[in-house]
Amino acid sequence: MRTFLAALLATTVLVGGAQAATVYPLDRATILNGSPFDFKVELKSVVKPEDVKVTVNGQDYKAVFGNQAQFVAEEKGKEDKILGSALILRDIKLPAGSYKVEVAAGDEKKSVTWDVYATAQKPVAKNIIFFLGDGLSVAHRTGARIMSKGMTEGKANGHLNMDTLDRMAFIGTSSTNAIATDSANTMSAYMTGHKTAVNALGVYADRTPNTLDDPKVETIAEALRRTTKKSIGIVSPAEIEDATPAAVVAHTRARADKAEIVGMMYAVKPDVILGGGSAYFLAKEVPGSKRKDDKDYIKLFKEAGYTLATSKTELGTVAGNSDKLLGLFHTGNMDTILDRKFLKKGTVDKFPDQPGLVDMTKVALDKLSKNSEGFFLMVEGASIDKMSHPMDWDRAMYETIEFDQAVGVGLEFLKSHPDTLIVVTGDHTHGISVIGTIDDDKPGTEMREKVGVYADAGFPNYEDKDGDGFPDKVDVSRRLAVFSSNFPDYYETFRPKMDGPFEPSIQNEKKQYVANEAYKNVPGAVLREGNLPRSADTAVHAVDDVVLQSTGAGSEGFKGYMEESDVYKVLVDSFALGPKSTN
Repeated sequence: MRTFLAALLATTVLVGGAQAATVYPLDRATILNGSPFDFKVELKSVVKPEDVKVTVNGQDYKAVFGNQAQFVAEEKGKEDKILGSALILRDIKLPAGSYKVEVAAGDEKKSVTWDVYATAQKPVAKNIIFFLGDGLSVAHRTGARIMSKGMTEGKANGHLNMDTLDRMAFIGTSSTNAIATDSANTMSAYMTGHKTAVNALGVYADRTPNTLDDPKVETIAEALRRTTKKSIGIVSPAEIEDATPAAVVAHTRARADKAEIVGMMYAVKPDVILGGGSAYFLAKEVPGSKRKDDKDYIKLFKEAGYTLATSKTELGTVAGNSDKLLGLFHTGNMDTILDRKFLKKGTVDKFPDQPGLVDMTKVALDKLSKNSEGFFLMVEGASIDKMSHPMDWDRAMYETIEFDQAVGVGLEFLKSHPDTLIVVTGDHTHGISVIGTIDDDKPGTEMREKVGVYADAGFPNYEDKDGDGFPDKVDVSRRLAVFSSNFPDYYETFRPKMDGPFEPSIQNEKKQYVANEAYKNVPGAVLREGNLPRSADTAVHAVDDVVLQSTGAGSEGFKGYMEESDVYKVLVDSFALGPKSTN
């Protein structure tokens, strides 16, 4: 026994002492047949090129990849710290099959496997409409249904449009470097078929500080440009270069590279681009610009044949003027529908004529459907997430209702275009729960005693007398009680925020986030001590699975539990973007 333990200890020491190289794409990567990607090996030590051995399925890598990688003797990090040697080979394409990549350099070894998959030979879908509710959680659906449709004797008085989709799957959202996630890496997985790190888009996040040199993978927009003549559309009320819309086209380790992302969007040239974020299109000398260079992308897009719209009115009048449409309706994120249509708060005074998500979806579908080859359209309900972070639940619910109405536009399109695949999903979830109601008519001044749970919850008294799908008033006397599982220090007011979006915390002189005193004197407000680090200014994303629903051509591919990267396989299979070669 002692001999065995000694041998086991020696083996453990040897294994622990060996360093592991890093290989991109990572182990278990799934790659579309014929789709270009970058290959990289990162070594922790400095070696000579002749000391590095890379094989693919037992052969020298050059025979399989068709080219020799660039050898970097000393890859450097911040402050020129030497990180080790590296190999980089760009734009590899592989035929369908299983690949085992083995790397050895001194005591560093690494083995990864890749599955390069082929799609169907013939497409089953001509069009895909991908509806992405940013942060869309089950509670958002529940709350939106109750607020929009009402409930009588425990049964919903109507269904959301997304309730009617007949295929469903649970989707895992975790990133390559953490169980938690953000909108960049999650949407990137949907749009490339590769999981990546938090904040990354269209790349594997490597160790170098340069955010634009990481190993790239192909986006769905690039795959469509490479293999089809289909049109591409991107619609979002967020800055159009924000994480979710950017993921359709972009390659960067940092989602904050918004000026560069505009350039990437210009390189791909989606046929329809509608959203906010004009500040990153304007040359630096233009008031309101957030660029640091002289590039005028509005001018460049116009020169490329795009018609520009900057308001709802212009969108309605110029939409049919050309094949390509650029709509920029705000310098930043567009206002929520609660502010835009009902309360006239936020920045509505500066941007009084913003289109809604339904307006933009209708225009995009009308424009894109003129292409006989078909189209891919991504529609984001961005402010579901943007209002869930600050725990502004009423705005988040109104955003969910508007998002669902955009889904309704897609379902109406499907009726006359049955060769269309519709997908409705979130990119991640929030720690949001609907626990009952808050009833202002209960006696006393302590708001927590006005929270009704179990049988005491009853039903809220929202009304929709004008039939627009939204409650006529958000500040009804008996409303939904919605809370977050995570939060910074903040004042819970138990009420809708009628003066503008909620700002729960502000930074103090120590650069820590503390409760925003502006809400301290709201009647019944209660200070809640946060359960997040003091560096957090809002609630954060949850790790829970998201629900994906789908209908139409190819929707049978969604079922059970899937990773976000698996969703891409269904999309490209429906379009047959990577059929196996018949040569």
